[in-house]
Amino acid sequence: MNLTHAPLRAATGAFILNSGLTKLGADAATAQQLHGFASTAYPQFKNMDAAQFTKMLAIGELALGSALLTPKVPSAVAGAALTAFGVGLVGLYARVPGLRQPGSIRPTEAGVPIAKDVWLVGAGATLGLQGFFNGARRAGKKAASKVGAAAESAHDALPF
Repeated sequence: MNLTHAPLRAATGAFILNSGLTKLGADAATAQQLHGFASTAYPQFKNMDAAQFTKMLAIGELALGSALLTPKVPSAVAGAALTAFGVGLVGLYARVPGLRQPGSIRPTEAGVPIAKDVWLVGAGATLGLQGFFNGARRAGKKAASKVGAAAESAHDALPF
């Protein structure tokens, strides 16, 4: 993990981990509300039990928050997971009626809490891209070093 990623990973990881811990202890009414909201945007969840849905969502948030807070998890991996999670939340914003002003992408007052989650997509994309490009750069330097060493060995092996 790049040290410059630590503040971003700590902030997003702690926030998401806390959200998962809160959902893990959700009561039946909260589970119904979360399930209803999600199944409006994503109909594939309609047939799922609300308590089971909320528990699975909580476990997913706990896993994502933990991955972001664990330095051993590569930033490219943590960033990809954060981006996917953020895209899911932005999908809620785009699909649930009443969260956007008519004919606009601007949020209504009710939509602001979900619309603000677009920062998760940006944070995840930043981590993912920087992690990927840093890894590619390191791999390129390592390959160049090996090619240079092989060329030097071949040169030393020449009799002239």
